[in-house]
Parts: sequence; C-alpha cells; structure tokens
Amino acid sequence: MADKFQGRIGRTFAESQSWWPPLKSAPDNAPNVVVVLLDDVGYAQFGAYGSDIATPTFDRLASRGLRYANYHTTALCSPTRACLLTGRNHHSNGMARVVELASGFPGYNATIPKENGFLSEILREAGYATFAVGKWHVTPATEMSAGSPRDKWPLGRGFDRYYGFMGGETDQYHPELVRDNSPIDPPRSPEEGYHLTEDLAENAIRFISDLRGTSPSTPFLLWFAPGACHAPHQAPDSFIEQYRGRFDQGWDQWRADVFDRQLASGLLKPGTELSERPSWVPEWSTLSADEQRLAARLMEVFAGFLTHTDAQVARVLDFIEQLDETDNTIVVVMSDNGASAEGGVKGSFNEQYFFNFIPESLEENLARIDDLGTPRANNHYPWGWAWAGNTPLKRFKRDTHEGGVADPLIIHWPNRIGTQGATRHQYVHAIDILPTLLDVIGIEPLQSINGVEQSPIEGTSFASTLEDPHAGETHPTQYYEMLGSRALYHDGWKAVVFHTPRFIAYDGSDTTKPFDEDVWELYHVAEDFSEVHDLATERPEKLEELKTLWWSEAEKFQVLPLNNQPGFFGDPRYVRDCQEFLGHVGPIPEALAPNLKNRSFVITAEIFPGTKTITNSVIVAHGGHAGGYAVFIDDDRLHFTYNYVATEITTVVAEVRLPDEPVVVKVSFTRTGPGGDVELSYGDVPVGRGSIARTTPLTYGTPGFAVGFQPAGPVDGRLHGRAEFAPELLGRVIVEGTGKNPVRDLLLNSRVDLATQ
Repeated sequence: MADKFQGRIGRTFAESQSWWPPLKSAPDNAPNVVVVLLDDVGYAQFGAYGSDIATPTFDRLASRGLRYANYHTTALCSPTRACLLTGRNHHSNGMARVVELASGFPGYNATIPKENGFLSEILREAGYATFAVGKWHVTPATEMSAGSPRDKWPLGRGFDRYYGFMGGETDQYHPELVRDNSPIDPPRSPEEGYHLTEDLAENAIRFISDLRGTSPSTPFLLWFAPGACHAPHQAPDSFIEQYRGRFDQGWDQWRADVFDRQLASGLLKPGTELSERPSWVPEWSTLSADEQRLAARLMEVFAGFLTHTDAQVARVLDFIEQLDETDNTIVVVMSDNGASAEGGVKGSFNEQYFFNFIPESLEENLARIDDLGTPRANNHYPWGWAWAGNTPLKRFKRDTHEGGVADPLIIHWPNRIGTQGATRHQYVHAIDILPTLLDVIGIEPLQSINGVEQSPIEGTSFASTLEDPHAGETHPTQYYEMLGSRALYHDGWKAVVFHTPRFIAYDGSDTTKPFDEDVWELYHVAEDFSEVHDLATERPEKLEELKTLWWSEAEKFQVLPLNNQPGFFGDPRYVRDCQEFLGHVGPIPEALAPNLKNRSFVITAEIFPGTKTITNSVIVAHGGHAGGYAVFIDDDRLHFTYNYVATEITTVVAEVRLPDEPVVVKVSFTRTGPGGDVELSYGDVPVGRGSIARTTPLTYGTPGFAVGFQPAGPVDGRLHGRAEFAPELLGRVIVEGTGKNPVRDLLLNSRVDLATQ
C-alpha cells in the first residue's frame, strides 16, 4: 500500500504543500555484500587450503581476512544454494535434492516457500540494490522455460537485476543465458573470444557501475555464482598451458603434498590424520602411461579453469577497489559442495559418456586430448582428482561424509575484521551465512514479506567469531541427509552413514540395502576432522544418542519420508507425447522438452519457401556439440543429424531440393534396436533414407530444445551461429513420440540429473 500523502492540496500551487515519501534507507555505513559462490570446488583446491593451483585472489582475501576451516554445506548444489539464500535447511526449503529430482513431498518438491524469505528480499527492503549474476538453479525444473511464470526466478525473489543461466551447468562457450526475465543469446561467439565466466564478470561490473551512476551511496548485494568449476571444465588455452606437466606425479603424491601444506599453515589442527585411499580410487602407479597422461591433462584443464575463474573475480573486486569501497565491502567466498566424482574412474573428453553409461574409450579420449578445455570438448577429470581435491577428507560431492559437506569459506571485510588474516575452527553451516550477514549489517529479519508471514530462520549468526578467535560455537546441532545418506553433527561428535543410491554406486553395481541394514559410523570430529577413527564400537551409547537425535531433527525439518528413490525426471504432470509449436520457441529444458529417447518419433514442419535459398536454418534442435539431434534446412535440402556423444555423427540428407510451393517436411525415425531407420519426406513423397547405429539412451546434457534456432553449440558442424530459421518461412511444427512411451529407468536418469549439479 502506498504511503498516505502528508502534504497539503489547496486550490492552487501557492496554497499547497508538496510531500515525498521517504526513500528506503540502509543502516548508516551499511557495507556492500559480495557473495562468490563457486561450484564443485573441493575443500583443498584453493591455494589457501593447501593446493598448488594458482588462486591469488582467493588466497589474498584469506590472508587479509578469515579462513574458516570447519564450514559445511549440504553436499549438493540446489540444496546448498537454498540454504544460503534463506537461512533455512534444505528440506525446509523443499530442496532435499537438486530441482530435477523433485517429488511430491513437502521436503522434496523443489519449491522454496514464500514464507522462507531470501537474503535479497530482506536487503532490498532495507534499502540495498540487489544483483544476481551466474548460476541460479533454485527454480523448479518445470518453471525454467521462456514460457514459465517468473515468480521463482531471481527477479521474483528480491533481485533487481539478473544475468546468468537457470540450470545446474552450462557450456562455458555456448551457454543458455537469461537477462533479467528473458532468454538471450551470448554476445559473442567462441571464435570471437567469448567465455561465460568473463561475460559474467563484465555484467557484474556493469550492474555496479550503473548503480553508482545514479546513486553514489546505496549499498549493494552482489550474488556472483559462476558455473566454475562444474564440468565441462573449459578455459582459455593460456590459463591451461601454465599447468603443463604440473600434475604428472599423480593424485596420491599431490594429495600427500597438499596435506603437508594444510598442517603447516594451521588450516588443520595438530594431530589431524590423512584418511586412507578408498578401494575404488586406483593407485596412480597402477595406471598405464597413456592413462596417466590423460588423467594429468584433465587435471591441468581443471586447474586452468579455476585459475581463470579467480582472475575474473579479481576483475570485479578491482572495480570495487577503484570505487574506493573495498574497506566497507564484505566479500564471502565459498563452494557449494565437495569436489565432484562425476568424471568416473577414468575421466572423459565428453562427460555425456558417463551420464549415459557408455563405456569410455581410452583411444577416443587420447585422440581428443588436444580438444580438452576447448569449445570442442565437454570434459571432466577422473574421480581420483576429486578425492585429492577434498584432502584430507573422505568421499565426494553428494556424500554426507566430510568430503561431501566440508568446503572452503573465506570472509574479507577490512572495516570490521582488519587485514591481518587468521583461521577459524568453529563449526559453521551454510544456513548460518544469512543470519550472520543480517547481524553484522544491523538488520532484523522481516516478519512479513509481500504480505506473507515469515518462518523462523533456522541458522545462527557466527558474527562473534569475526573478531574473537576463541568465541564459542553457535551452531551445536546439524542434521544431514542426501539421497539416503545421513549424518548428525552435535557438539563435536558426528554420526554418519553412507547409503548407496543404486544410480551412483562407485563400482557400477547395485549395492542398495534397506535402511535398517545401514551401518553407522561415529567420529569425534572435534579431534578427528578427517573421520579416520570410527568409535561406533567403543561408544555405542553415543552413537545411539546421535541416531535418535537425527530422527528428531528429521521430523522437525521435513526430511521424512526417508528414501533414496530417485524421483521422476521432471514433474510427471508435464509429460506429453505430442507437442505442437508455432513460431520460435525455447530453449526448453529437458524436463519439459519432447522426450524422443528410446522410441520412434515423427517431426513435421510447414515450410514456405521464399525467393532465396534456405540455408543454415534449424527447424528443431535438442542438445549441442556434445550430443543431440537437429532437423534443419541447408542449401534448400532437408537434413537430419543425430550426434551420438560427439563420437558418431550421422546425417541424412534429402536427395532433392525443396519444392517452390509450400510443403510439409517430415522426419520419421523407426527404432529397430539400439538404433533405427530414418526417412525424410516432402509431403507424402520420400526424399531420403538412412540409419543410425546407436541413439543416446538418457540425456543430451544441459542444452535444451528449441524450435526455429540452435539453442547451444552446433549439433552438426554445418550449422553456425544461431542458425535461425526466417520466421515467415517456418510454420507449424509438430514433434510426436510414436509407439509406446518408454518407461525410463528412473535410477539411471537420476544419476544424470545429479551429475549436472
């Protein structure tokens, strides 16, 4: 409701008194807030946390600020981001898992309730300008398309401006971008030097510059969340080449060297032990020379990607320095979960192999070794490097052991904490970031936002630790649950159990057990941070105490029903066998796109030929250079290309050119086994035939589906740029899955969803 006018209105201006409602005003000397949220960066991958990867910006912030040694997340992307943005637990936010794995229970529906207000909503009401740049991934998968409602997009949750991508990952050279509420194309091509992280930094700087152009004193919140270092690992060659030969010693030795540096720097408490190598991670010396060469190169690319990301964050912070605002800017740097093991045991030039359970080919990987990190690859390192990236901890992203949930956290704020640099060992969780920021700024949580009464914030402020290294812990108890694995932290103790979801068994086998057969472990993590000494047998009463407390917390925070079932690939309410499109549409995320995998299908389109030759014009496309399909017209001929994980690319071309008059073109695919037969038609007249040996079983990756243009990197090398079909020449398009709608293996598809987070 608008403020009531408090001036005076007479018959004339001379008899009247004007009045303006007061502007929203932040507290005196309110700091700017910059949150840098990295993706899949492990506990040990910053230089300040023991790595020899060059991260000078992050290391400088740590050396002049605070390095937290005992910071924790949820083990996955969407859940951690929901915790950070709301100060509530991930199940309280309906974000038990990533948004693509929503299911119909309150803790699992991927819909953050409006009573859980965002940091951006609170700060905007307090007079802040609010900007989000980069990865979002807290909107339901069924509401990410161009035609979706926008109330769960960044501008619907308190941000004034947004530039980034909505899903869990994206190609750094061919991203699917959104500006504010609208999908847009990247401003440049890879050939013109485009890279997403650089683009994100440029837009972050522009947002701040625009603000300062109109308001020299308004504090701002910048949520800066690059896709780095999630796969695909891609960076300019100059950043990768500086690491040539740097990882030839292998992950065993690298991990031992990191551990020594962690102890020497005081990151780890004296007496901390290095956890053992698990059986599923091969000893480096057992790899062949070619396997070592490939694995080392994949790690070089990751390192270059991280260093490149550090340099882009430096650009943003340098601009703030030029504004002379560094001293009163809180910079928070963190990762959303532990290092990722989704590259599999061997790594790959194209992670779609792993997602689709297609056996890796060492020969193929070696043949593509020079493509790694470029627009021609979709690479991910082996899980041996992820294990090392979480030194000294056990397991990886998605696991509730420390390797999945312990992450780097750096806080820099000269005005409040000085620039001497120090390490803090107090236990901190992601839900504590929001209440801590509100505490130090001097803002009370809102009781109501947009007429919605707010729920209690579940995190606790750790502001006392900013200035007092001996301050007590404020977060005594925290539950964990991810895909059936559970843990309970309480007063320095931790009970934990690894419950293997079938779709991510490390050795590929089905090892799922009933929950009541799980064997819990017990660690005194106050003294045994790396979970080396299991005390379950020695202290059974302590273990039972923590297990009982876990169930209590689970009931309190919507964790139940406990399950490790994968949920549906997208909301089943949105599944359609036949979809009709008119005009350019998309990109549409895979959760809403026509599902043509593992079935026969027919794609038809009305074409209205003009006076000029139709060329480089996409009718429909799904996927990108790493895999997918495209129906397009080139040189006045209908083409159908099927790209099988960038390894087998089959194109069927019409034998005759398009007629001069309007025509309905058709692509019919008849599944005959692992592949099938393709027939092209103009009307009822066959004009081309071919066959596809194998089709992609599960996913084309994150690039979506589009009508009338190419949504990402080219499925077919003949296509370039946007490959847009002239709107006046393309009419109605119908995509129909024929035959029985396949019952997709939910266990396998869920592994795909998780691996893109």
